[in-house]
Amino acid sequence: MSAADAAFLYIERKEIPLHIASVCIFDGPIPFEKFVANIDSKLHLLPRYRQIPVSPPWSLGFPTWQDDPQFDVRRHVFQVTLESPGGEAELQAFAGSILSQLLDRKKPLWDVHVVDGLKDGRGALVWRVHHSLADGVSGTELMKLLLDPTPDSSPAPRPRYRRACRKTEQHSLADGISGVINSTLGSLLEFEAGMLHFAQTLLDGSKESPLKGLFGLLPEFAASIERLPFNKPCTGARKFCWTELEMADVQKVREVAGGTVNDVILSILTRALSRYVRLHGQSVVNRFVRIVCPVNLRLPDQSQGMGNQISFLPIALPMDVHGPIRMLQVVTARTETLKQCGALGFVGLAAKWLAAAPPPLQALFWRSIPEIILPVPALNMICTNVVGSPTPLYAVGRRMLVAYPQVPTGYDLGVGCAAYSYDGKLCFGLIADTHAAPDVDRLRDFLVLSFRELQRSAAMKRARGAKRAARAVQKQEEQSAQPVQSSAQESTRTDPTAAAGQSPAVEHSKEAA
Repeated sequence: MSAADAAFLYIERKEIPLHIASVCIFDGPIPFEKFVANIDSKLHLLPRYRQIPVSPPWSLGFPTWQDDPQFDVRRHVFQVTLESPGGEAELQAFAGSILSQLLDRKKPLWDVHVVDGLKDGRGALVWRVHHSLADGVSGTELMKLLLDPTPDSSPAPRPRYRRACRKTEQHSLADGISGVINSTLGSLLEFEAGMLHFAQTLLDGSKESPLKGLFGLLPEFAASIERLPFNKPCTGARKFCWTELEMADVQKVREVAGGTVNDVILSILTRALSRYVRLHGQSVVNRFVRIVCPVNLRLPDQSQGMGNQISFLPIALPMDVHGPIRMLQVVTARTETLKQCGALGFVGLAAKWLAAAPPPLQALFWRSIPEIILPVPALNMICTNVVGSPTPLYAVGRRMLVAYPQVPTGYDLGVGCAAYSYDGKLCFGLIADTHAAPDVDRLRDFLVLSFRELQRSAAMKRARGAKRAARAVQKQEEQSAQPVQSSAQESTRTDPTAAAGQSPAVEHSKEAA
């Protein structure tokens, strides 16, 4: 287990459940027995789904993944009937209750609740995977693997699974200390290599120094350390709500106003937060929100790797910007500056520096973090955007309509936001501590409202651009036609032969004119 994976185990407690999750809705009820058989037939492709974290002797290293001798797929897949009337409110309440619970570390750290009783004859899955086992990207790959690309699917023949033999040899304290030393030296070498690479990037003379842009943003980061209404100590009870947008509408906005999908998400989230802050009687003038965005570090051929391979991009965004288009431009400028100045590399370097510490010290550090409540928050919230399947997925013949993601939150981060693109939709999931933000559904509504405003502004800008283009074309046509007319008149005045041959009627008309 890597240092990043182990950190999620060390930090977790009742107030900070650290699983990633998704609420998936299907076009019909999911046959439970068929679904269990289908999952069971694919588990040989995912050995980690049969393993539990085990601490090493003397607790001198990171936990390791070892096979669970009591593994049974039915200890992980459960059937639930939703309370009447089975609407969205009931499903959100059920999801909130599940997401409030810690995963049992005595068995592999994942589970699925198959939910029936939804109105309109639909079905749902509530899927949880511990963050030490997967991040958002690898969790998405797991979902794609355990679901099916076509509605016609049947359980594949399940090969016999052979559990790895547990190591029975006894490790001495000297062996443990030796392992710590080797691990620390290896991490120090990685840190040194990362530091050299980062220095080469900053001192590259082939382009303008990226530090200039970074220094320009530092005052904003200093000004953004203020608590928002939901930056309170969390209790552990969670409330989950969701919404979705059409990806085609998002792309139309980008065509007019520029930016990436991530920039659009951050811009509408910032405007939604501004409304939420004002709803709670606070001013947004000269205030910033500090959002941290997880960034995938995998290479293209590593898309199915397990564990956490992410870094974090912190960004401070002003909440008093007027106009949705202007807000998107502000976000785009800041994200581009942070990318160009190597902010991601700096965060990665800090992570390598922390990973260079001996594993026991890392465990002590991460376990102590939740006990310290700072006078000001290090950040205000986490927002993640994960790219999902562009084509439909199926669970034993039932088509998945939407999938609402959940990013874990806790400590004094009372709200978290996750976005997930799937089959032409951009799905949002908002998770909140019930004590810190019991009205998180208002933030959800503000998110939709902010996008509708951005959509209307982009449409108006497109219309204005079309009018300007039409006027430019008309003017160009008029200018092109004018020399032709002038040339014809000049030819008439200077050609005496043509003038002499004109009929009396033509000459009369000229005189009359």
